[in-house]
Amino acid sequence: MKFKLLVLLLIFNVQLSICNYCTAQDTSRLRISLLTCTPGAELYSTFGHSAFRMVDSNSVNDIVYNYGTFNFDDDNFLIKFIRGKLQYYISTEDFSDFKAAYQSENRGITEQVLKLSAIEKISIKRFLLNNLKEENKYYKYDFILDNCTTRLKDILKQHHDSSFTKTTVMPVGTTFRNAIHIYLNNNKQFWSKLGIDILLGSPMDKKMSIEEQEFLPDNLMYSLDSNKQQMILFTQNLYPLPNTTISKTIFTPLIILGLVLIFIIGLGFIKNGFVQSALNGLFGLFFFLLGLLGFILLFMWHFTDHATCKNNFNLLWAIPSHLIVSFFINSKKSWVKKYLRINLLLQSLLLLSWFFLPQQMNDALLPVVFLSMYISYKKAVLTDYTN
Repeated sequence: MKFKLLVLLLIFNVQLSICNYCTAQDTSRLRISLLTCTPGAELYSTFGHSAFRMVDSNSVNDIVYNYGTFNFDDDNFLIKFIRGKLQYYISTEDFSDFKAAYQSENRGITEQVLKLSAIEKISIKRFLLNNLKEENKYYKYDFILDNCTTRLKDILKQHHDSSFTKTTVMPVGTTFRNAIHIYLNNNKQFWSKLGIDILLGSPMDKKMSIEEQEFLPDNLMYSLDSNKQQMILFTQNLYPLPNTTISKTIFTPLIILGLVLIFIIGLGFIKNGFVQSALNGLFGLFFFLLGLLGFILLFMWHFTDHATCKNNFNLLWAIPSHLIVSFFINSKKSWVKKYLRINLLLQSLLLLSWFFLPQQMNDALLPVVFLSMYISYKKAVLTDYTN
């Protein structure tokens, strides 16, 4: 019995020695890095990008592995994109081509060379090569849960022996919406911010866990940097950018929509037949657009795979039934009056609960809600109706 224990102990020590030797010597001749690219000017590049770089001294290859690829020529591309069914896939390209592409867009690239053992590097390489096979390369993209950055994070956690130290890179209590607002505000993309806030529902207002914060490229980079002794050999800026300031603008959505609200209310005081007729046309068009938007939000909620478009509280002001009412809003029917009174009450309650809803509402929508209330009041209270 003692002899068997001695043999087992000897085998264990030999295996441990082999592992330590491989780690120390690193016979893989591989260097694996995380590349983090700065945000671009276009909306699709606003949040940056992540990729792996693998330098193989054996084959003299310098390859970038990229999980953010999709095919514009895919059959029914637009329909698949809208419905959240578009397949993204892993692709490769020479690092020189990758760097040139980002330099042409004037986007910075930071490289973090990862502290990995020979066994871990070989394991990651095998995993990536297996992922490149046609039957394995595709995945259904999710902006938060499964994107070009989360794929790399999961690979590192799967193939690295050391566990990540949980270090928050954003303040505790930050929501997904707060996180993307930082980038949209920094790039002065206020209209894009408004559109995103309308389209994405209350799942975006979930407070992020420390791990969930790493869905953004910068956050994964900062997380690795906070675990520098465990994870990073060295960091270098491959294409540093000078500090630039985007010019400020006063023509934000809140200002523009606020001015539109004031203009329309001002027209209401002009006692002119032509002006009032034009105003009635604007009222119908406004309700038509709100109703159409409501149907779009319902479609994105119930008939797509976009998890972040569900439970959208913007349907409290973009009400689908407005689409039908828009054709009768200027008719003197009692049911129209009742409908508009209900809408007036609903919008009033919405304003009272604006800052207490489970979903953060964009303040630029306040003029839209006020205009809906104004039209409902003018048509339901100040206008005589018949059956």
